[in-house]
Amino acid sequence: MEIKIIKEKISLSEVKQAAEESYGDMVKAVVDIKKEIFALGGDLHADAEEILLQAGSDQHDLWGINLYPENSRQDLIIFSSLINISPKRENRSMMIEIPEVKEKIRKIIDNLVI
Repeated sequence: MEIKIIKEKISLSEVKQAAEESYGDMVKAVVDIKKEIFALGGDLHADAEEILLQAGSDQHDLWGINLYPENSRQDLIIFSSLINISPKRENRSMMIEIPEVKEKIRKIIDNLVI
């Protein structure tokens, strides 16, 4: 599926369609926590990450997640991606371990996915 940078609100049904076009029940996304936008789609988080970098995002601000639109709103986001492994950002695992970053991502997704 084509990777789209989401700067404006999109519907949950659009996220569902993106999931169906990629992994069936899940779609990858990369969130820019500074610009409060995200890239949706792609086979790898690194693909969406590259799109955001080309659009002017800073590597330090990018975090990978997976969106499961069929799950409850509370379980929509899974905070796991290879791009999250970053000792420089004090995150040594695929899971986002920094509570403030997770909360920021939740707010961005809640704001943009209606």
